[in-house]
Amino acid sequence: MKTKLLKTLSALLLVSVLLSACAAPTAAPTATAVPTVEEVQPTDTVAPAPTDTVAPAKPAVKLTFAAYSTPAEAYAKIIPLFIAYWKETQNQDVTFEQSYAGSGAQSRAVIGGLEADIVALSLEGDVTNIAKADLIKRDWKTLAPKNAIVTTSVVGFAVRKGNPKGIKDWADLAKPGLEILTPDPKTSGGAQWNILALYGAALRGKITGVAANDEKAATAFLTSVLKNVTALDKDARGSITNFETGNGDVAITYENEVILGQQRKQDYELVLPSSTISIDTPVAVVDVNSDKHGVTDVADAFVKFIFTKAAQEIFAQYGFRSSDPDVLKATASQFPTVTDLFTIGDQFGGWSKAKPTYFGDTGVYNTAITAAQKK
Repeated sequence: MKTKLLKTLSALLLVSVLLSACAAPTAAPTATAVPTVEEVQPTDTVAPAPTDTVAPAKPAVKLTFAAYSTPAEAYAKIIPLFIAYWKETQNQDVTFEQSYAGSGAQSRAVIGGLEADIVALSLEGDVTNIAKADLIKRDWKTLAPKNAIVTTSVVGFAVRKGNPKGIKDWADLAKPGLEILTPDPKTSGGAQWNILALYGAALRGKITGVAANDEKAATAFLTSVLKNVTALDKDARGSITNFETGNGDVAITYENEVILGQQRKQDYELVLPSSTISIDTPVAVVDVNSDKHGVTDVADAFVKFIFTKAAQEIFAQYGFRSSDPDVLKATASQFPTVTDLFTIGDQFGGWSKAKPTYFGDTGVYNTAITAAQKK
C-alpha cells in the first residue's frame, strides 16, 4: 500500500514539473526602438513591430517644434504619422506645438526664450548659434543620420508662365528694369542660400561677364542684381507667396517652393541656373529644453523618424531632394540635373566661415545692399 502511494505521488510530481516547464514565461514589456530607414515602408500609417505584449500606458507628452517656413506642408503629414507610430509602439500620446518662420528668426526666438524641444532650420549656423547659447549640450550632428541633414534642395528661379523675360541663368538677373523678389538675409536662411548660390557661381566663373575667383567682380555683380530687388520678405515662404500675388518678374527661391506651387496649380515655371548651391537643412534636439520638459527620448525618436523612408518619401512629394539614397534614386526624374552643383563646404569652407564673411555687419552682402540701395 505504501509503495503504491509513493508511486502515485511521484507521478503527480512529474506531471507538475512538466506543466511548469511548458508554461510560457511572462516577459516584461520593452520599448520598441525607432525603425531604421530600411524598416519603415511608405504607407499612410506606420505599422508597429509585432509584439505579444502591450506596454502600459505612459502619461501624454507635448513636443514643441520650431521650423523654418518652407517644409510646413511636409511636416503636416509626417507629424501625424509619428504620433500614430509612437502610440502604437509605446502606448503614449504625443501632441505637437508647431511654429514656422524664417530660420534666423526661429534661431533667435529659441535663444530668446522659445522653449522648443526640436528645431528644423534652414542653416547649420542657426543651429550652431543655439548650441553656442548653451541650449544644446550634446553633439547634435552625430545623434541623427546623415550628420543631421534631413533634406536638400537647390537655389533656383520662379518665372512667369512662358518665361516672358527670358530668364535662363544668373547673368539675366542683372538686366535693367527686371523686378526680383528674394527674402531678407537678416531673417531668412533661404535668403542667405540665395546670396551664396549667386556669389559662388560668380567665383566659380559660371556667370557670363564675371571672371572666376575675382571677389571684386563677384561683389559688383551681386550689387547689380540687388538693384533689381523690389521686395525683401521675411522668409522664403513669404517671398514666393508675394510672387504668387503677381509681384515681380522672377523670385530667387528654393527649388521645392516652385515645385510645391506648381502642385497647387500656380502657373509659374522653374528655371535652374547652370551653377547653384546644394541647400542642406539640419534638424536637432534642443536638449536643455527637452530635458527640462522630460521629453528627450520622444524628441530623439522623432528626429530619427524623419529620416525613415516613410518620412523621406513625404519630403520628396513636396519637392525636396531626399537624404535617403533609395528615395532619391526613385524620385530622380522629378528633379532637373544641375550642371555645376556645389556645397557650402566646397566653395565657402562651411557656415562658420561664410556667415561672418558674407552676412556680418561689414560683410559682402551688407556692402552690396548698401551700394544697391543708393541707386
